Amino acid sequence: MKAKKLLVGFAALTFTTLVLSACSPDSKTAESSSSVAASSEVVESSSTAAETEEEAAAPAVTLQDGTYTLEETNYSNDYRVVFSIVVKDGKIVESKYDNINEAGESKVENAEYNAMMLEKAGISPEEFIPAFNEALVKAQSATGVEVVSGATHSFHSFQNYAQQLIQAAQAGNTEVIKVNNGSELQDGTYTLEEKNYSNGYRVVFSIVVKDGKVAESNYDNINEAGESKVDDADYNAMMLEKAGIAPETFIPELNKRLVEKMATEEGVPSDIDVVTGATSSFNTFVIYAEQLINAAQNGNTETITVDNPTQ
Repeated sequence: MKAKKLLVGFAALTFTTLVLSACSPDSKTAESSSSVAASSEVVESSSTAAETEEEAAAPAVTLQDGTYTLEETNYSNDYRVVFSIVVKDGKIVESKYDNINEAGESKVENAEYNAMMLEKAGISPEEFIPAFNEALVKAQSATGVEVVSGATHSFHSFQNYAQQLIQAAQAGNTEVIKVNNGSELQDGTYTLEEKNYSNGYRVVFSIVVKDGKVAESNYDNINEAGESKVDDADYNAMMLEKAGIAPETFIPELNKRLVEKMATEEGVPSDIDVVTGATSSFNTFVIYAEQLINAAQNGNTETITVDNPTQ
């Protein structure tokens, strides 16, 4: 689990591609735009090629040159994460994600641990840690890094922290990000909002923590009039036909699953089961939920503003 306060900017390449209103005077144009938006937003988990094409076509983000650093403050199973990225000419040229012990020794160098992990999971830190770093430099986005079989939890930790560093790089904020990992959630309401509308909608998301548990999750997509995508009948009908599921179904389901998962021991957003037919929206939800949980660990109720790309 990670703790992080306000960060600006978001480098997600497949996230939150939403729909244009169906009430345009040019019905053919509106229909075409809606179809494109739907194809971007809802991608079956098996459609790897389609997702890759979607990522490649997504707008680039602007990163400010510098070194951006994140550190966990607490040791978990004798290790904590230290992570930095170097941005030069607006690109990530170096990624240094690692797990170190109190002596400052890397988990990559722990031969006994690596042998144990290789036997149990089929992969070890000496293999997947360098792979994560190489993949981030290549993809230039956290969401472009593919999960490594046998290292799922480490992958989600890496992806979340990489996203926070990328957001810091967008803002040019070189202050070290301190992650109060493993701490209890503090009661309060924690809010995240996208800054920009993409195809007519943006994400607004809040969680309510009561007695140290997530008691309420309110993830939604709204237009400039403040209307929810859940209430857009035309769009929901089109999505149901196209993907087999619509926002009026999967948005409430995601909120429900987050509350249920966080009620379990050591529950984290990344353990939520993907909603078939809504992979892209699911990925957005998980990344944003991670940041809200992080804020709750710190007790930081300042609204997180995400400078998301538009399409």
